[in-house]
Amino acid sequence: MKLKASLVLSEDVVAGVKRSARRGESRSETVNRLLREHLAGEAVQAARAREVKQINRHADVLNRETADVLAYQGEV
Repeated sequence: MKLKASLVLSEDVVAGVKRSARRGESRSETVNRLLREHLAGEAVQAARAREVKQINRHADVLNRETADVLAYQGEV
């Protein structure tokens, strides 16, 4: 579903949109694609941040387990 929106953009933003346009792509299509790409990138960054936070929450346990495995390997 598409919705019509009216935007007021600065000249430099419009120039950037023109530079980013693909062959045969309208300005609206370009803006839509660029926004989708940006939002997808933000979603990936948020997911990575959640993963890092979870790893950091368990870092002490993981580090102890790693040290235990390395100590065991040194004894073999």
